[in-house]
Amino acid sequence: MQAARSILSRGSPEAGEAILDVRDLTVALQTDDRAIHPVDGISFRLERGRTLAVVGESGSGKSMTALAIVGLLPRGLAHLTGGQVLLAGEDLAGIPESELRRRRGSNISLMPQDPMTALNPSLTIGYQVMEPLMVHERLPRSLIRIRAIELLKRTGIGNLPDILDAYPHQLSGGMRQRVVLAMALICRPGVLVADEPTTALDVTTQEQIIDLLQDLQREFGLSLIVISHDLGVVARIADHVLVMYAGRAAEYGSVDDIFARPSHPYTRGLLNSASACVRSRASRPD
Repeated sequence: MQAARSILSRGSPEAGEAILDVRDLTVALQTDDRAIHPVDGISFRLERGRTLAVVGESGSGKSMTALAIVGLLPRGLAHLTGGQVLLAGEDLAGIPESELRRRRGSNISLMPQDPMTALNPSLTIGYQVMEPLMVHERLPRSLIRIRAIELLKRTGIGNLPDILDAYPHQLSGGMRQRVVLAMALICRPGVLVADEPTTALDVTTQEQIIDLLQDLQREFGLSLIVISHDLGVVARIADHVLVMYAGRAAEYGSVDDIFARPSHPYTRGLLNSASACVRSRASRPD
């Protein structure tokens, strides 16, 4: 345990002001005969205006951690059994659901992993982008529409305002990803949790989405948590990295330390496998 603590503290962000402080977060799933913990004692800090990347293989607990942070664990299947989620000093894990709903979207927001399943196929794009504002702010519908158009335009979507009357199936994967991002940012939250924001996108669209996230971070003063299995993306955008394995933190530190001097065998394995994939692609004939 002492060795694990020393690894986790190496390069950890302790100097700057933390907008989000997650302490010993634990999630339980109840099976027929026992409880399992897909998230088991996770701790990290996110500084204002900075980016934390959470990496690890499928099933390591990355997305479950994101859902626990924003209070969207699947009802009846998973629940918090311990820990704190301190957003600007307020523990989101300890407030009533009605209060959490007010914070979610306006103070902290989630960009889900799959934009096709995140969007309601029976509702127009305009309604889905405007809905968070209608819930959180009492503004005239005309003003909400203007803000939605401005944000969609800022995310690089054209054909405005016609796009507001479109349905999700009429948009490409990249456009749907931009719509989900607009939905997450429409209320100007301080923290955005982006779960696999480049998954299932072609390389060109991936680059565009990453550029867009960084531009909006600078423009809005966002603090970002980016969940990803793409170490190339992580190296490009992250300030700090949390490596997860089997629901636990294998390693946590600055991006430079993690990539240049990984301490945990699992982290070294991830980096080596990524390098092997790059070498394999480079060796293929055109």
